[in-house]
Amino acid sequence: MIISLDIGTTNMKAGLFDERGRLLASANRPNEIRTAADSFSYYDPEQLWGNIAAMIRQLTAGKPGLAVRAIGITSMAESGLLADRSTGKPRSPILPWFERCSLDQAKAIEDEVDAFEQFQATGLRPSFKYGLAKLLWLKERNEDSLRSAVWLSVSSYIASRLTGKVAEDYTLAARSYVFRIAEKQWDAPLLRHFGLEEELLPPVVPTGSAAGSVTSAAAGALGLTAGTQVFLAGHDHVCASLAVGLSPRGGIYNSIGTAETVVGSFGERTLTEADYASGLAYGLHPVPGQLFWLGGHSSSGGSVEWLREVIGEEKAGYERILELLDEASPMPSGIIYLPYLSGCGAPAPDPYAKAAFIGLAKSHGRRELLRAVLEGNAYQMESIRRCAEAVSGSPIRRLRVVGGGVRNRHWLQIKADVSGIALEVPDIPEAALTGAAITAGVGSGVYASFQEASKAHTGEGSAKAVFTPNPERHARYSELYEHRFLTYSRMLSEARLD
Repeated sequence: MIISLDIGTTNMKAGLFDERGRLLASANRPNEIRTAADSFSYYDPEQLWGNIAAMIRQLTAGKPGLAVRAIGITSMAESGLLADRSTGKPRSPILPWFERCSLDQAKAIEDEVDAFEQFQATGLRPSFKYGLAKLLWLKERNEDSLRSAVWLSVSSYIASRLTGKVAEDYTLAARSYVFRIAEKQWDAPLLRHFGLEEELLPPVVPTGSAAGSVTSAAAGALGLTAGTQVFLAGHDHVCASLAVGLSPRGGIYNSIGTAETVVGSFGERTLTEADYASGLAYGLHPVPGQLFWLGGHSSSGGSVEWLREVIGEEKAGYERILELLDEASPMPSGIIYLPYLSGCGAPAPDPYAKAAFIGLAKSHGRRELLRAVLEGNAYQMESIRRCAEAVSGSPIRRLRVVGGGVRNRHWLQIKADVSGIALEVPDIPEAALTGAAITAGVGSGVYASFQEASKAHTGEGSAKAVFTPNPERHARYSELYEHRFLTYSRMLSEARLD
């Protein structure tokens, strides 16, 4: 048996898989976002650990003698905390990837580095999201908190609670801005330049390497066996790619959650000026010898959540959202929504970009606003798809789509109509959980390779649903995308720069 953990922005999930890849049991808990007195957002590390422990106990309850061979952990990228290097106890709250408290530190980093040179080393552009900016913010806030401390991703923190040891995997280390992907090591000179010690970061291991084994104390409390190996499955969006056929079979996939990404892979090579100009992010893929590219949009599902909050006195339920979309015309709304509630990612990264509705009329109501939000997010992801095509030199004519957003059939049809390509929803209930189980299975020797593990868990990758574009709507959306969305998004960016 394999237990996998997926710690996301909004929800946490746990799954129990057998060696044939079947999901036998699952558990979930909300991941509560709190707000500090001085207004920054955070997760409480003890609460998060308590919820993870409760889910593991739920999976093991009533199963005496359950033989769990391995545990795989995947989590939201960039989120992290300081922990005591000796005891593992939290020294800071968990700072989420979307928390913008470190904007000033990111700007200071950008002013002091050669952006392209650092991009070639890390696969990233400077951003408030990354570990280096967050560490500098914590240092400025309370320098004493860094003494004898270690910076851990959420995956690494949970692994340390299970094993008593600290380590980081390649895919999450690569979201720090101080991990050199070619050398597969921390950038000690850059750390020292900003007054940080290399000891502040944990040892780095390949994705799928054991971070340690479950301690006797943790095993007794959780219904596990002491010595069960714990594996870091890494960055959730990249981990999920293992379940949807990105590697080793190749292809591109789209994940729709609070944030939305498009992910692809290619053989390891030196990153180029064209890669940099794309606005995409790059890093080491779990499959050896591969890099991933990733185009992210921070406020995709987040835009829907925001609108749910504001369209009525009470937060509209998802059933009501679907009812409103059923009532709306299937044709383009004509409203342009610029979906930058949390800034803009690829292909033109801008942390200061703002959201906007353009083209509202008195006749527009909640139905049209909902549809416009879905359309605006689809336009943004179309920009990323076209950018990825240009960088890869090959067309993207089909996307496999996973995540919470696949429950909204209207959204998937809009995405197909905007892009003009088919969207395939694979018959995989939880892609990130499955990817974590695949990674732990390969690491523990249950499977000889990622290829074997992928086949066991996903079979031939049959589709549960396919959404094909409507030619009439695609023609209209193409006109709106080319002549309005791109124009307005450029105007908004230029106005801010002025």
